[in-house]
Amino acid sequence: MPTTPPLVLRGRTFDAGRPAVMAILNRTRDSFFAGNRHAELDSAKRALEEALELGADLIDVGGVRAGQEGEAVDESEEMRRVVPFLAWARETHPDAILSLDTWRSGVALAAGGAGVDLVNDTWAGADPELVHVAARIGAGYVISHTGGLPPRTDPVGVTFGDDPLDVVRDVVTTLARGAREAERSGIPPERILIDPTLDFGKTTQHSLEVLRHTADVAALGYPVLQALSRKDFVGESLDLPPDERLEGSLAATAVAAWLGATVFRAHDVRATRRVVDMVATIRGDRPPVHAKRGTPQAPSVDSG
Repeated sequence: MPTTPPLVLRGRTFDAGRPAVMAILNRTRDSFFAGNRHAELDSAKRALEEALELGADLIDVGGVRAGQEGEAVDESEEMRRVVPFLAWARETHPDAILSLDTWRSGVALAAGGAGVDLVNDTWAGADPELVHVAARIGAGYVISHTGGLPPRTDPVGVTFGDDPLDVVRDVVTTLARGAREAERSGIPPERILIDPTLDFGKTTQHSLEVLRHTADVAALGYPVLQALSRKDFVGESLDLPPDERLEGSLAATAVAAWLGATVFRAHDVRATRRVVDMVATIRGDRPPVHAKRGTPQAPSVDSG
């Protein structure tokens, strides 16, 4: 089975036997998924508490919608949305692993005082200072792949070549280069995540091809993050809107977990937690919680 080295954040280790669920918490009014709009502070606080109760290992806090639709958010407004909230989260949950979803180095630097554990750069180094800021504040770093598009740009007419595998080659090459740069910047490899970043800079066919080749991403030798939850490649595959994409997202999650991904960014924490734990058990990386059935001491149970 494909395996990757462990991810280590805030003294906790995540690997094939202990996959991580990264809960999405958007401090926005215009997230593409209406179920994750937490512009109001009380709503965001409740969402964080619920995510932890349902089994989230990381909380990924963002203040800007990823796509080009929606409101413009400058750096000062993004800081206002995320930095005080992260400070509250750190004070209230000192052991929680907090991630910041941003492409701006200024926002990451401001959030460093809140004890951010991970900087999730979903726009592939659009701000070249961001990786250096992550190293400066002692945070881990997510390397992403966007096909060269700038932040908040939806893909149009994207191509990587005539061979369907060209997109996989581009993803692997880009992630390897980004991971090496992160190490040179001073981030230890056990705090570097690589994310194929499906949908970003990709058609649905591209995303499906990359998902099928998750094992090739895992072969780079870093922990792999897959952010699959309710994305457009799921919606277009099944012809479903965002609020009906749970089952498709979980199917994609199971495939990615089988192929070596160990961190999963998700809107639906409990369902994702159960899926990745079950896949880890099927793979043989995680033992069953109980294994009594058919043993001499087990009571007779009718499973039909």
